[in-house]
Amino acid sequence: MSEELYANLAIFVLSLLVGFEVMSKVPSTLQTPMMSGANAIHGVVVVGAFAIAAEANNWLLYILVFFAALFAAINVSGGYTVTDRMLGMFDRKPSDKKEADK
Repeated sequence: MSEELYANLAIFVLSLLVGFEVMSKVPSTLQTPMMSGANAIHGVVVVGAFAIAAEANNWLLYILVFFAALFAAINVSGGYTVTDRMLGMFDRKPSDKKEADK
């Protein structure tokens, strides 16, 4: 294994540890804004997968790029769906608006 691979693995493991530490400290009231930010990050992952697909030159890379783009797209669409449902919980129902106006 090359020295560059060791450096990349070290960066990956450190990012996992830092990400876990940061996420565990976030209060539940900030989960919706954080999920919106995570959706934007996964959108960048989809774009990165497309950029790597342009440089791919064998079938293994094409398969990896396909799955990377697929999982990132699923994560983006699922994240937006969950965020929309969470924000929908704060909408008042028509009967609640009439009672609030009284």
